Amino acid sequence: MKPFLKQQLERYPVRLQELDFFLQQSDVVADMTRFRALTREHAEVSEVAGHYAAYLQRQSDLAGALEMLDDPDMADMAREEVAQAKADLAEQEEALQLLLLPKDPDDVRNTFLEIRAGTGGDESALFAGDLLRMYTRYAERQGWRSEIVSESQGEVGGYKEVVIRLEGDGVYGKLKFESGGHRVQRVPATETQGRIHTSACTVAALPEPDETEAIKINPADLRIDTYRASGAGGQHINKTDSAVRITHLPTGIVAECQDGRSQHGNKAQALKVLTARIQEKDRSERAAKDAALRKGLIGSGDRSDRIRTYNFPQGRLTDHRINLTLYKLGFIMEGDLDEVVGGLLLARKAEQLEELERVMPA
Repeated sequence: MKPFLKQQLERYPVRLQELDFFLQQSDVVADMTRFRALTREHAEVSEVAGHYAAYLQRQSDLAGALEMLDDPDMADMAREEVAQAKADLAEQEEALQLLLLPKDPDDVRNTFLEIRAGTGGDESALFAGDLLRMYTRYAERQGWRSEIVSESQGEVGGYKEVVIRLEGDGVYGKLKFESGGHRVQRVPATETQGRIHTSACTVAALPEPDETEAIKINPADLRIDTYRASGAGGQHINKTDSAVRITHLPTGIVAECQDGRSQHGNKAQALKVLTARIQEKDRSERAAKDAALRKGLIGSGDRSDRIRTYNFPQGRLTDHRINLTLYKLGFIMEGDLDEVVGGLLLARKAEQLEELERVMPA
C-alpha cells in the first residue's frame, strides 16, 4: 500500500473515537442539525475504519503465513494461505481506495428534476411525457416519493415543461448524471408515411437546497406573480390565484409552482426551486471551468450536452458519455434504469481513481 494511502486511512480510527465522544455530549444531542451531520459522518467513517481494520488483520495473517513457510510440515498450507492473503489484500486495497474518493455532500439530498421539450414540436412534448413516466417509475422502484411541482402541458399531450420533486435516500447521488440533452428517434403517432423523426428534450437534476446552507436571496431581488393554475386540478384550483411565479431579477431565473392549493405553500416550493436553480447555475459555471482543464467522461451536466439517444425502432438506448449501449429500451422506459445509473457511477469512480493516482505521491 502506498504511504499516502496508509497515512489517509490511519486518520479514520482516530476520527471515529472523536465522533463517538461528540455524539455522547448533551449539547450535540440537543442540536439536531449538528447531531444529524455528525451521525452521517460517523456512519461513513465507521465504514472506512472497519474495512481498514479488516485489511490490517489480513496483513497480519499474511505475515504469519510467511513465517510458516520455513516449517516443512506447514509449507504447503502456508503457500496457499500466502497466495489467498495477497489476493484478498489486493481486493481490499482497491475497495479502500474507492471509499477514500471524495463524496459529493449533495448526493444525499432530495432532487428537483426538470424536463423540457426541445426541438421536435409536439413529438418532443410527447417524449417529455415519456421521460417523466420513466423517472417516476424508477422512483417507485427505489422507494422514493415523487410529486409534480409545476407543469406546462403540450398541445397534443406530454409536456412543454414539467418539474417534479423526488424525495428519498440518495436521490441526487443517483440522478445527478441525468442532466443534459436526451434525443429520441422514432416514428411519431402523427406520422402517416412511417418516417423516423428525431427530436430532443433537456433534463436537469437539481439538488434541493439545505435551508441551513442555502444561498441567501435578497427579497428586493424578487418579483412574485400569482395567477390561476392551468390544466387539471379540480374546481378549487381554477377559482383562486394559487399558482405562484417568482423571478430573480439579477439573473432572470424563473421558478413557479402550481401543484398545491395553498398560495403560501406554492410560494415556498417555488422559492426552493428558484434557489436550487441559482445554485445549479453557480455549480455549472464552476464545472465548465473544471472541464476546460480536464475533460471528464461524464461531462459538465450542461443542458446543451447530448448525453443519450433513445432509438425506438431498434429498441436501443445509447449513453454517449460512457459508450454504453443497451437493447432493452422497453424495460428502460418502464423505469429499469439500474444498469444505466450504475454504469455512470462506475465511470465517475474510475475518473476519480485516475485523479487520485495523479496527485498521490509514489
